[in-house]
Amino acid sequence: MRILLALAFAAAFGGSASAQTCNTFGGSPHCNNGLSAQRLGNLTYWSDGSSSQRVGTFTYNSDGSSSQRVGKSTQYSNGTSSQTLGNTTYFSNGRSCQRAGNFVHCD
Repeated sequence: MRILLALAFAAAFGGSASAQTCNTFGGSPHCNNGLSAQRLGNLTYWSDGSSSQRVGTFTYNSDGSSSQRVGKSTQYSNGTSSQTLGNTTYFSNGRSCQRAGNFVHCD
């Protein structure tokens, strides 16, 4: 679940031209762009002051964006979508994220 939040965060908030790597330490994701998060129940508080809340298959972000996960696919409120195949998540905007253990790297 934490890796999925990191993937969703990387896709939603990261620029399409920037690479990003996140690692989970002690249950909290930390990304090489300086962002980190703390998860408390179904709430995630990001170091930039934003937050996310999971409710069932939906994730609601404090900036008004949201997403819904259905199986291995996720639909985002900005019109993009993603699909996870193995350890790689492919986004409709051309980005991809690879997961290896606690590490997630997005292009």
